[in-house]
Amino acid sequence: FMEFDKERNNDKEYVLEQVRKQGSLLDLASDELKDDKEVVMTAIEQDGNALEFASKRLKDDKEVVLASVQKVGWTMCYASDRLRADKELMLIAVRINGQELYYASPDLRDDKETVLEAVTNKGRIVKYASKRLRADKEIMLAAIKSDKRAKEYFSDQTLFEDEDIKQALEG
Repeated sequence: FMEFDKERNNDKEYVLEQVRKQGSLLDLASDELKDDKEVVMTAIEQDGNALEFASKRLKDDKEVVLASVQKVGWTMCYASDRLRADKELMLIAVRINGQELYYASPDLRDDKETVLEAVTNKGRIVKYASKRLRADKEIMLAAIKSDKRAKEYFSDQTLFEDEDIKQALEG
């Protein structure tokens, strides 16, 4: 950590100056400033991972979470349950990092568009898709084209007899 005067952790101007240089210093700010949108957004602009230290209220603020996810792609783990069920936000996250499907709500794990985006860039993450989608040819084809090991997660074994799937597994 850079020098951070803990006695000034509730001084907004001081904390803003610090997080502009190193976003993760948000961790040392007062609870009040971790709940200040301007301070948190400034920290996230410098370091997308700073979302980890934001207040619970701001982890439920779509604009705040979006700023972080667009910057680093893997911070949905810090988002509120409500935002983990937000399709627009989750689509952005899984496009950057398919692994984020792990944090998606059950409804989004059963949403074809969301799952397709995720498995296209990280095939094996299909294991977190719903059973219904793990029997979907288009989803499974995209998953094995990204990573042949995704075949372990087929929920419908008849997919192995499909010509396109056979070809993708051989190719």
